[in-house]
Amino acid sequence: MSISANDIAYIANLARLQLSEAEKEEAAASFANILALIDQMQSADTSDLEPLSHAIESSQPLREDIVTEKNQREDLQKNAPKCEKGLYLVPKVIE
Repeated sequence: MSISANDIAYIANLARLQLSEAEKEEAAASFANILALIDQMQSADTSDLEPLSHAIESSQPLREDIVTEKNQREDLQKNAPKCEKGLYLVPKVIE
């Protein structure tokens, strides 16, 4: 499948982009490269492969659940306009 200059102009119009002729040619070449890669991937023989439930079939290594940073709530809340009892107070926006 090839992409013509008219196809690029149509896509640019849908995206509300104004492209110069050079940009249209560059976009056409980029689209052609992408479509060639897709064709190459589709030509791979996958008939003897089993589908995966997830892209990576491995267990997640877990780390020990320990605190590694100090509590900085007071330092961070110094910059807030309003705080009360460790919570940020924000103006009501929904009536």
